[in-house]
Parts: sequence; C-alpha cells; structure tokens
Amino acid sequence: MAGSSVLTSTIERTSLADSSIFDSKVTEISKENVLIGSASYVEEEMPQIETRMILVQEAGKQEELIQALKEIKVPFVKMESVEELESMDSPEFENVFIVMDFQDSVFNELYKTDHRIIGPPVILNCAQKGEPLPFSCRPLYCTSMMNLVLCFTGFRKKEELVRLVTLVHHMGGVIRKDFNSKVTHLVANCTQGEKFRIAVSLGTPIMKPEWIYKAWERRSEQDFCASVDDFRNEFKVPPFQDCILSFLGFSDEEKTNMEEMTEMQGGNCLPVGDERCTHLIVEENIVKELPFEPSKKLYVVKQEWFWGSIQMDARAGETMYLYEKANTPELKKSVSLLSLNTPNSNRKRRRLKETLAQLSRETDMSPFPPRKRPSAEHSLSIGSLLDISNTPESSINYGETPKSCTKSSKNSTPVPSKQSARWQVAKELYQTESNYVNILATIIQLFQVPLEEEGQRGGPILAPEEIKTIFGSIPDIFDVHTKIKDDLEDLIVNWDESKSIGDIFLKYSKDLVKTYPPFVNFFEMSKETIIKCEKQKPRFHAFLKINQAKPECGRQSLVELLIRPVQRLPSVALLLNDLKKHTAEENPDKSTLEKAIGSLKEVMTHINEDKRKTEAQKQIFDVVYEVDGCPANLLSSHRSLVQRVETISLGEHPCDRGEQVTLFLFNDCLEIARKRHKVIGTFRSPHGHTRPPASLKHIHLMPLSQIKKVLDIRETEDCHNAFALLVRPPTERANVLLSFQMTSEELPKENWLKMLCRHVANTICKADAENLIYSADPESFEVNTKDMDSTLSRASRAIKKTSKKVTRAFSFSKTPKRALRRALMTSQSSVEGRSPSSNDKHVMSRLSSTSSLAGIPSPSLVSLPSFFERRSHTLSRSTTHLI
Repeated sequence: MAGSSVLTSTIERTSLADSSIFDSKVTEISKENVLIGSASYVEEEMPQIETRMILVQEAGKQEELIQALKEIKVPFVKMESVEELESMDSPEFENVFIVMDFQDSVFNELYKTDHRIIGPPVILNCAQKGEPLPFSCRPLYCTSMMNLVLCFTGFRKKEELVRLVTLVHHMGGVIRKDFNSKVTHLVANCTQGEKFRIAVSLGTPIMKPEWIYKAWERRSEQDFCASVDDFRNEFKVPPFQDCILSFLGFSDEEKTNMEEMTEMQGGNCLPVGDERCTHLIVEENIVKELPFEPSKKLYVVKQEWFWGSIQMDARAGETMYLYEKANTPELKKSVSLLSLNTPNSNRKRRRLKETLAQLSRETDMSPFPPRKRPSAEHSLSIGSLLDISNTPESSINYGETPKSCTKSSKNSTPVPSKQSARWQVAKELYQTESNYVNILATIIQLFQVPLEEEGQRGGPILAPEEIKTIFGSIPDIFDVHTKIKDDLEDLIVNWDESKSIGDIFLKYSKDLVKTYPPFVNFFEMSKETIIKCEKQKPRFHAFLKINQAKPECGRQSLVELLIRPVQRLPSVALLLNDLKKHTAEENPDKSTLEKAIGSLKEVMTHINEDKRKTEAQKQIFDVVYEVDGCPANLLSSHRSLVQRVETISLGEHPCDRGEQVTLFLFNDCLEIARKRHKVIGTFRSPHGHTRPPASLKHIHLMPLSQIKKVLDIRETEDCHNAFALLVRPPTERANVLLSFQMTSEELPKENWLKMLCRHVANTICKADAENLIYSADPESFEVNTKDMDSTLSRASRAIKKTSKKVTRAFSFSKTPKRALRRALMTSQSSVEGRSPSSNDKHVMSRLSSTSSLAGIPSPSLVSLPSFFERRSHTLSRSTTHLI
C-alpha cells in the first residue's frame, strides 16, 4: 500500500494529462500482489486486512449515508477533525475517508498524505445497486464518468487542463494523452488538429469543456451518467464551430436556408469576399469561375462538404471537397499532351465516329434520357411521373449491387432485321421494366441501406420505425420485378413471335398481390414521414441533399422516386393492352395476355380495396385519439366510419341542453361525444412523437340496434334543423329520447337521416329503411331550438355549469343525480294521496334551502318530479303512437 501511495503521488503530479501510465502501473502492482499472495498462501495464510470507512465531519451527520453503510455491511467510524487522523491508523484496517466536499482543507490534508478518499454518492450508489465499493487510489467523488476514456485537444492554458483532468478523475474517468481506438470521447477546445480529424473519421463524440463542468455540477445525483445521449448531446461540438461561411451560386431561398442551418450548427455567415470568412461554399454546377482570387487561408469547397458535415454531425475534412475550376491549366496541358501523342488524326476521327455510333445505339436502351425543363422536374403530378424521361441511370456503385444490375446484358444479340409491331411493344415493355428496376435499386442502395447501416457517425439519422414507414416493402417489390425483368430479357434476346409474354406476369401475379398493397396503402404516410423528418432532423435533410444531387437520382427527390411503384402497375397494364392489339388472333399469347391483364386488374382492385380498408381503419384510430375515454372495443376489423355530424343537444340526454355534441356514425354503432370544457396537455408516445390533445369527451357508444325510431322534427319558427332518436337501452325499461340540432350546413338533414336509417336497417336486417323515419311536430316532444345560439342562452348554460360545480363543492355525500331524482319522485308519489305532514314540509324546506345555496330557484326543484312525470306521459303517448 505504501508503494502504491508513492506511485500515486509521483505519477499523478507529473502526468496529470495522461493517466494511462498510472493505470498500467497499478495493474502491474496488483498482478504482482496476486502472484506473491498465491505463492505464499501455501506456506502461510496472510492476515486479512479489513476495509473501514471513516466519516469525516459533516459526512458523519448524514443519516442516509450511515444507513447505506449498514446495508453494505462495512465498518465505519466518525472523525471530527484532522487531529484524530493519527489515532485512526491501525494495521488491522485499511481506512477509506468519506468527505462531503472535495475542495475544503480536510480533503487537501488527506490528499497530501495519500489516503483513499471517496464521496457520498459512491456509497449511496453501491448500496442501491448492491455492488461492492470500487477500488480507486485517486479521490473518487462519484461514478458518473466510470468506464469513460477521455482525450483532450486544443487547450493552451495548463491550469484549465489540470482542472478538467482532476474533475474527470473525481468522477471515475480515465485520461489518455494520445488519441487511440480506446478513447470514448474527445474534449476539444478547437476544431483543428490531428486528434480532431481522427475523432471525426472514427465517429468518436467530440465534446465541449462545458460537458465536464456541467457533469460535475450534477455529481450528487444518483444514477446520473455523463454519457447519456440526452445530456451529452447538449455539449457536443457543432460541425461549424469556429467557422465563418459564405455562399456563392445559390438561389436566395437556398442561401437563406443554408445560412439558417449554419447558425443552427454553431457557425456564422458573412457576405462573399469578406476577409474574415474561413469557408466559401460554391455551387459547382453553376459557378464556373470565382469572382476574386481566394486567400490561402480560405477553404473554397463544394456544397457537399456543407451537407456532409451536418449529416455526420462533425466538421468534415476540406481536402476531399475542394472546388476546382473546370478549365484548369493542368487539364489543358493533359489534353494537349494527349492530342500530341495521338499518331494519326484520321484514326482519331474514326474512333470518335465509332464511339458516337455506339452511344447512339445505346440511347434506345438508356434508362436516363435527356432532362426535361426544370419546371417539370419537381412536379408531383401523375402525368409527369408516368413519363419515364426522368429515370435514374443504371450505373449504381453504392453499397451492394443487386444481381440484376451486375448481370451481363444480352442486348448485343442480333435482332430481327424487320422488327414487327409486337416486338417493338415488347421491347418497350422490357425497357421500362429495366428502368423501373434501376429506380428501385437506387432507392435501396442510395437511401435505405445507408440509413439502416450500423455505426453511423453521429448516431442513427432516423429511428428504425421511421425507416420502415418510409420504405415499407420496397425490397420485396424489387425482388419480384428483378425476376420479371430477367424473364423479359431472356424473351427479348431469344425472340420468337409465338413466345408468351402474358405467362410471365401470370407467373408473378400472386407475388404482386403480396408486395404492392403494403406500400401503396401507406404511401401518403411515407411521404408525410419524409417531409416531417426533413423539417425536424437537420442530419436527414443533409443526407437527402447529398444523395439527391448524385447522378443516380437524376436530380429527383426521394418522394418523386418513391411514387414510381404507385404508378407502375397501371403502366404495365396499358403496355400489355397495347401488346394484345398487335398480337394475331391465332397466336396463343392472345388469350394469355387477356388473362394477364385481368390478373393485373385484380391486383389493382385488391390494392384499392385494401387501401380503402386501411384508410377506414386509420379513420377509426383518429376517432379514438380525438375522443378522450373512447372504448377500446370501437377498434374492430369489420367496422368503418360512415359519417361525422356536429350537433347541439336539445334535451337532458345524452348530456345537458346546449352542449356541443359530435356524432360518429359507424356501420354498426353510433359514438356520442361532447366537446371538452378543459383540454389537457399533449400526448407523447414512447417514440417521442407528440399528438394533439383530445378535444372531445366520450359519452356513450350505442349499437345501432338500440335505435327504434328516427324522428324528423318538422321545421317551425322555434325549431330549425332538429331531429331526435328514440332509443331503448338494455338497462332501461322505457324508451329514451335523444334530441339534437345539426350545426353544419355541409350535410343536409334529410340525407343524414336517410344514411342513418339505412345503416340501422342493415344492422337489424330489415329492408324497409324508410319506415324507420317518422315526421313529428316539435311540440309533441317539447323540442325547440329557440335562442340556442343567443348570448343569453350561452350565459345561462355557463351559470348552470358553475352552479353544478358549486353544488359538488359543497356536497359531502356526493349523491348522484339519478339517485336524487329517484328519491324526489318517490317522495312525490308517497305524498300524492295525503296532505303533507310537518315532516314533509320540513324536508321540502330543506331541499329549497339547498337549491338556493346552489343558485337555483327552489320552485324548479319542487316541480322537478311533476315535470318528469309529465315528460314521461308525453313520451309514452308518442311511443305508443309510433309503435
């Protein structure tokens, strides 16, 4: 232990910036002790030295700390002053001092005498996890940086570096002087130097010094770890720190966007030509020559450097992205030397002529014809995307190349001298299929594979769920069409008029049914996910900018590429129809093509039907999210949303008069919900997605079989756009009347009632849906819409809600409304045959006083039973008349 203490004092003071030497020495000493101990154990058992904790001053007053020491079963004593230090020395114990503050005089005294020192968080953490105390010769206050290996770069002041190193050691971290693969974090004070470049290439997180200081501020928090992403990402060195950028050759919109991105990523912007600029970003496709001679300190780089730095969340090396003019002297010199070394100009012309002829032959089969005008490039209309003029090139060198792309082409095989119309259409079918397969390969290799790649610099760009949502079943579609393309290629190479093209599509019709619906049905969701992630995630935006600018994409966006599978099957059906027209009647492929066209139509019908079901299910989920407390059994595979109607309640059922009620009509049930009076906060899913708060409150989910009659309330001066439902709930003995006023003018009341009756009739298996509608006068059911939207009416409803809250606030028993009504009706019926006694009068006076406390006049409460009785008689007479 003495040797170890000497080693601690000498090495730690001479090599503060590198603890690798110290760690190796400690390891060697511990190994020697183990070997010596194991060798001498045979002869004589060595005496056991027990660890004893010494609570220094304030630490001895912490009850939580004392309880933790008891839990881990470690002996401990208290020490009030440094003078007691000598009396604590004992050969039977190895003393470990627990100090509350690592900056006071007691700590400095213990540190000078090479004693082991730990902080309270170490004890509390070990007690909580049931782990043994960690061994450390350095003072260890907490373990928030345990197992982290740090390296420093760019620090000029030695005092600051020593301070940071000391804090890292106090939190359990390890320091390395030289950068290697074992370093987990680089703490940088600048964005230059060899260590910085190596860290960027290895994807090592590059941190600001504030990361260490903020972690030390949270040293007393249990379970805190400095390497947690949420905490660490706050202090990562942004890509453009210490960089001043200017932009040349970009449109005003692009320049504004890039300047905003620069400031978000820690950089600053200045006009072109300012001497303070460190980088000039050039649009290489537009700028042919710089307007000034750049200084040696200015990096003139392509825009790919800008987006690449954002994508990998670190400043990329400039040497790979330097801008060079097209007509450089070196290029001119190499061209002139090439022309001088050519032996014969005639041979050159002949070779050029052959090359042009070869290119002209390949133009027919080229998947990347000339570009259209720029206005059509970014259009998402169906017509422009059905055109194959913007097809990516077939040469793709990114990632693993599909077999169909590496397969040798057989196009050099001689073709018939006199090409028939059927052969021409078949060739066009093959060309478009080949182009389509190349598009799918571009999507997979250029976008999906890099996003799914493990070990991305700066961490994953997108979550796995987002990648799955964007690309869906694209790989499965690619596999099927690769097989179709290979079969078509064999047929074109070995062409014969009697060969069947329809058999190829009949062969893969089942595979098309399996692969296309999952993608087509969720294409809109895929598109929305791309747009949302591009706005919210700068790294994904930079990733798209880099890859969409590559020639493989044909300058098309990812959304434009992903819409191609949606359009492919209709395009194939048109080509097969054209092929059938140019096929002779005696050709056996005539009937086969008809079957193939029919199978494709069945696939598209299946897709449309599946899409309709998917959209219906999505609508049900939207209802569940919008209605708070919506029953889970609303979600069913056979259920679909038919109509949504906004209404106002005109009676006491299903809620108070004047409440805004939304009716969701499904094919077998009716969801009744009211508008919420108070909206809670937004909902956050486990994946971090936020959802708007529920604006409606669930009241009742009613099967349509409970609706006995639909009442069309006639239009009068006091009643407009009203209807009612006569309902028999299974828990009620009598019918219940639900009356509403429609507030939306988009759906006429007549159409809504016919729609409702039709689905009620379908539910109860009746053919006469019209017989469910009954026209009624508003007076017979006491329904009116007078003053429903007036200011006085809204004020009275607000007073009514307030009175209910006051009544509930002053109620100790919280008697339900239904029980109160039943009690009142029972008391009324018992009083009918006799004169009220003194006790009855006392009860009624008590009720009157209670109602006056709530702000409601007492006559309304007294007349409440008679009103219910009269309402019940009226409803029973109407029901008898209806049935």
